Amino acid sequence: MSSGVSAVGHIFPDCGSGPLAGNDVCNTGLSVGQRAQALVAALEKDEKFGLLSSTSPGVERLGLPSYEWWQEALHGVASSPGVAFSNSGDFSYATSFPQPILMGAAFDDDLIEAVATVVSTEARAFNNFNRSGLDYWTPNINPYRDPRWGRGQETPGEDPFHLSSYVTALIKGLQGGEDPDVLKVIATCKHFVAYDIEDWLGNERYEFDAEVNSQELAEYYMPPFEACARANVGSVMCSYNSLNGVPTCSNSYILQDILRDHWNWTRDYQYVVSDCDALQNVYLPHNYRDTREGAAASSLLAGTDLNCGTYYQIHLPTAYEQGIINDDTLDKAVTRLYAGLIKLGYFDPANSNPYRSLGFSNVSTPYAEDLARKAAEEGIVLIKNDGTLPLQVSEVTNLTVVFIGNWANATTDMQGNYQGIAPYLHSPYYAATQTPGINAVYAGVPGDPVTNGYPLALEAASTADIIVFADGPTVASEAEGNDRTLIRWSGESIDIMTELASLGKPFVLAQMGGQRDDAPFLNHPNVSAILWAGYPGQAGGDAIVNVLTGKVAPAGRLPVTQYPESYVDQVPMTDMGLRPDAQTGNPGRTYMWYETPTVPFGFGLHYTEFSATINAPAETAFEIADLTAGCVGATHLDLCPFQVIPVTVANTGSTDSDFVALGFVAGEHGPVPYPIKRLVGYKRLHGVQGGGEQVADLTLTLGSLGRRDGEGNLVLFPGEYSLLVDVPTQATWNFTLRGEAFVLDLWPQDTGA
Repeated sequence: MSSGVSAVGHIFPDCGSGPLAGNDVCNTGLSVGQRAQALVAALEKDEKFGLLSSTSPGVERLGLPSYEWWQEALHGVASSPGVAFSNSGDFSYATSFPQPILMGAAFDDDLIEAVATVVSTEARAFNNFNRSGLDYWTPNINPYRDPRWGRGQETPGEDPFHLSSYVTALIKGLQGGEDPDVLKVIATCKHFVAYDIEDWLGNERYEFDAEVNSQELAEYYMPPFEACARANVGSVMCSYNSLNGVPTCSNSYILQDILRDHWNWTRDYQYVVSDCDALQNVYLPHNYRDTREGAAASSLLAGTDLNCGTYYQIHLPTAYEQGIINDDTLDKAVTRLYAGLIKLGYFDPANSNPYRSLGFSNVSTPYAEDLARKAAEEGIVLIKNDGTLPLQVSEVTNLTVVFIGNWANATTDMQGNYQGIAPYLHSPYYAATQTPGINAVYAGVPGDPVTNGYPLALEAASTADIIVFADGPTVASEAEGNDRTLIRWSGESIDIMTELASLGKPFVLAQMGGQRDDAPFLNHPNVSAILWAGYPGQAGGDAIVNVLTGKVAPAGRLPVTQYPESYVDQVPMTDMGLRPDAQTGNPGRTYMWYETPTVPFGFGLHYTEFSATINAPAETAFEIADLTAGCVGATHLDLCPFQVIPVTVANTGSTDSDFVALGFVAGEHGPVPYPIKRLVGYKRLHGVQGGGEQVADLTLTLGSLGRRDGEGNLVLFPGEYSLLVDVPTQATWNFTLRGEAFVLDLWPQDTGA
C-alpha cells in the first residue's frame, strides 16, 4: 500500500472561512437535522447523485470535501479503501485483535466494549492524520447458522441472544457511548438480513434468495439487528441476497416497515448503505427490476441511502428524468448521510471535539497490546484434557516442545480476514521460544505421505517431551466468497496426528480456524488434550502458550455447535430452516434444534472444578397477568423484568480461574416443536479463587421467556419452564406460567405492497 494518504481524502470542511462558513451546517447551535437540511438546500440536483456513492466527490463549489465512506474495523482498523497505512513509522500498523468468533467465546461483554473502545480510538487517530474516514462497516452480526459458512469467523457465534448482547457492548465502544452528543465513529451492522452463504456449490450470494418464514425470521435472523437499532447504531448495511423474493436493498418491508417503523430507527443521522455492488445485483442476477435505473430507484425508494459502488451515480439521473424518483427522495438520503457526518463532529471546530487531539501515540499502546492478548486468552476453549495440561514449566525445566502443523508458525493467518497491518504476529512456536523453561522445536507442515513431511515430523517428535500439533482451516478454505463443503479433518491429517500420538508422548491438538469434527481425536486415548483458538490475532501465540503452560486458566466456551462430519450430507446450506424437518431431512440447526453434536455449544473445560447452584425464588408459579401488569406503556415489553436469578459458582479445586455462567430456558410452552433450550443470560466471573466462590446474577426479562409464534409475534405463553445453568447442565429451576398468553411484540407482516 502506498505510503501516501488515501486518494480520497478525509479533510474536514472549513467552517471558519470557507464557502460553507455562512451556511447553517456550520451552526453548532442548531440540531443535527436542521444543519443537514441547510447543507442539502445549498446543493444543486446534479451534485446530489455523486454524494450517494461510497467514494463521494464532494462539492468543490461549496468547499465540501471528497469523502470515502468505506472503512473496515472488524477486529482492529483494517485495510480498506478509506484506510491508508504507511509503509513504515507512524500509522504503519494498528492493534489486531482476535476475530469475533474467538472473542465471542469469551462471553464477556465488558471485554468487547473495551476492545471496541481501543478500535475506535485508533480509528480516530488515523482520521486526524487524513488516513481514514469516520464510517466503519463493522460489525458482521449475522448468526453463524451453518458450519460451512466462510464468513462465520467474522461473527461472535450462532446464538441470537449472545450476538445481541455482544453487539450492544461493541456499538457502545465504537460509537463512544449509548447516546453521545458526538459520535466517536459510526458503526454499521451488517448484513441485513438472512445473509450467510458465499458460494456453496455454485449457489452465489449475489443471486441467492433466502426463503425464511416469519417465525424463524423474527426469532433467529433479526434479533441482532434489533439490538443494533436499540443501541442507536449509526448505520445498517443491506445484503446481497434476496429475502423471500425481494433483494434486501430494495426491500421496503425490512428497511422501512421493520427497521425504521417497527424498531423506531429514525434518528436524523441513521442511514442504510448497500453492500458493495448489491444495487447492481438488484438488476442482475436477481432480475428484480427490468432496467438499471429501475433497480437503482427501487433501492433508493425502499430506504437504501448510500451505494457502495457507482450504480446510484450512473443510473439515478436517468431515473430522475423518468420521474421514478424526485427531489424529496434524493434529499432524504443525502440529509441522512450528512447528518451522520455532522453527528461525528465533521463540521465542528476542532477544539470542540474530544477526539480531534488523538494521534499515533494512541495507537497500539501497551494497554491495547495487553488487551489483544487478553481477548485471545479469554476466548480459548479447552475441549479435552486428560491431565496433561497445564504443562509443568519453570525457568529450571528444559521441556522440549515440538510444534507441528500449518498453524504452528503462522503469520497473517492468525488474523483471519478483514485484517489490518499488525505491529507483530506471534505464532505459537514463536511464543514458546520466548518462554523460559521451553526448548521449542518447529517441525514444519507434514503435508501428505508423498512428501518428506511425515518422516521429518516423526523424527522431531521422537525427541520431544510434548507434541503440539497446531492445525485447522485458514482463510484459504473459509473466507468471504468461499464456503467450505467439508467439516471433517482430512485423512492425511488424522493419519499423521494419530501416528504422532501413538509415540507415547503427550500429544496436544491446538485446533485453529473454524470448527472441524474432532471425534477422531476426542475418542482417541493417545490424544491428551484439545484446545480451540480460532483466529487469535497479533498475540494469539502468546495466549495459546500462556494457556498451555497454565499462566492463564482457560474458561472460554464454544460459541457454536461442533457438528459431526456427516452433517454436511444431511442438509444443504441453502435450506434456511432451523427446525428439524422429516420431509427434507434437515436434522435441525444450532444447539436449539440439533440433538447430537460432537461438542455442544457452550462447552468448555477448566484447569479446576466448578459447581453451580441456583438460588431460586421460593415462588414457582406465576400469573401472566401479574407479570405484565407493570408493563403498560413500556417502550419495549420484552424488557419488562421477570427475575434476577443469583447463581453461586464455587471453585472446588485449587486453581484460580474465570468461569462463564450460562443460563438457558427450556420447557413445554408455546408452539411445537419446542426448542431443546435457548440461551437467555450469561455472565463471566473473573478470578474465582480455588476453594472460593462468586455469584453470577442472571437477569431474566419477560422476553427471556417469550417465544415467537407462526406469524413472528413474541408471546408470553402459559406452560412449564426450566432455567438450566451450565453445559452440561449443573443446576435447574422449574417454574410455571399460568393464565392467558400475552403478546410482547406484534411482528409486522409482509403484505408485499
